[in-house]
Parts: sequence; structure tokens; C-alpha cells
Amino acid sequence: MNELLVLMVACALLGSVVGFLAGLLGIGGGLVIVPILSIILLYFNVLPAEQAVVCAIATSLTSILFTSTSSALAHHKNGNVPWQIAPWIMAGVAIGALISGFLASLLPDKIVRIVFTVCVVLIAAKMFFSSKNESLHQRQLPNKAVLTILTTLTGGLSAMIGIGGGALLVPLLTFFSVDMKKAIGCASACGIVIALFGSVGYITSGSQQLSLSQGFVGFVYLPALIGIVCTSWFTAPLGAKATHHLPVTTIKKVFAGLLVAMAINMLMS
Repeated sequence: MNELLVLMVACALLGSVVGFLAGLLGIGGGLVIVPILSIILLYFNVLPAEQAVVCAIATSLTSILFTSTSSALAHHKNGNVPWQIAPWIMAGVAIGALISGFLASLLPDKIVRIVFTVCVVLIAAKMFFSSKNESLHQRQLPNKAVLTILTTLTGGLSAMIGIGGGALLVPLLTFFSVDMKKAIGCASACGIVIALFGSVGYITSGSQQLSLSQGFVGFVYLPALIGIVCTSWFTAPLGAKATHHLPVTTIKKVFAGLLVAMAINMLMS
């Protein structure tokens, strides 16, 4: 029982950081949760190594359901969710996340680790080298059908690696000249959909392997989920407010370096 309590406290500390970053950068938090939660699960011998990453991804997605809701509500109050395009984007990410939630659990652990590492390194590179000058190149949004197809791909990849989608959606939307703050707000709202449909896939596919008596609903580990959500729900709005006051570009560069270090450590472990 003492070990379980320590695990939940560690997850609560993780959730406080993740929630703030979710609100600040619109990233959902999975980029941080997955590698660190994998380490926590292995340290406390919750699961064997071959299941730890999939469990971390599933738990990450379910926690993002709460974190993104809190973050999206804060961004909506600030008028930063572009509802004229959000429904089409949500439809795309829902389809992609649902399919991916089933497929990812069938892949070997090593493949999931490699996919996660490659995606995180590419996302980190994008964060590090992005500049304010990118917004000078005006590009029109594609029609709604094409936009849905593009977001189906981003939603599927996001669910596969356990992130809320902001790390992929924000660059996509800003590429088409959507204002950065509105792109982050839209990503927060879409994170709810990715998390919901991705979680359904992981819960369904893991229900035959892990049981509630072990603390699991499918591949979702409930003690870790509770620990993360109990703090991330409250720190996500703080991050959303901080968007207006902190140097987000500088924070992205520092965060990018941290992501690369965590991704490499996850691949090597």
C-alpha cells in the first residue's frame, strides 16, 4: 500500500507539470507522460517491460481526456477556439484515434518505442527551429474534406504515441496561417476527442490481458491516472493564462531539448 501511495504521489507531481505544459503549449502532455510514466511503472514493478510502454500510452491518453478538457475550457473562455473549423478537425482526429488505439496495442513494444522516439525527435526539431517569421507566409486552409483527411492522419499518429495531438495539430494549423493562440486552443479541444476515441481502443484491446483487480481498465492503470489527473486538471488553466505572459518561443526550445533527451532514454531503456 505504501508503494502504491508513493507511485500516486509521483504521478501527481508529473500531472502538475503536464497540466501546465498542456495549457501553455497545447500539447496535451503525453510527450512528457509516456516516457516518465514508463519509468515509474517499471520502477514499481507494475508491469513487465514489454507492456509498460503500451500501458503508459493508454494511461496518458485517458489522463489527457481530463487535462485537455480543462485546458480547452480555459482557451474557449479566452475566445481562442476557432469553432468554424474545429468540428471538421475533430471528426478527422476521432477516426484516426479510434483506429490507432486498436492497432498500436498489437504492435511489438520495440516498434512502439521506435515510432514514439522518431515522432518526438521530429516534433522537438520543429519546436526548436520554429520562428515567428513562419506566419508571414499566408496559406489558405484546404477544403473541409481535405482538412478532415489530414487530421485523421495526425489523430491516428497522436493516439499511437499517446499524445493529445497539439504537437502535430498546432504546426499543421499554423502552416495554414491559423493564429498561434487559436491553433493551440483548437488543439486543446481536439485533444479531448483524440483521448476519448484512443482510450476506447486501448481499453477494449487490453481488457483480455489485464483486469480491474490488478488496478487496470484495459491498458489504463487507474492509480497512475488518478494521480496525474488530480493535479493536471488544476494546472492546465494556469498554463493557458501563462500563454499571454511567458516567452512561449523560448520555452518551446528548452522543452524541445528535454523531449529529445527523454525520447532517447526511452529508446535505450
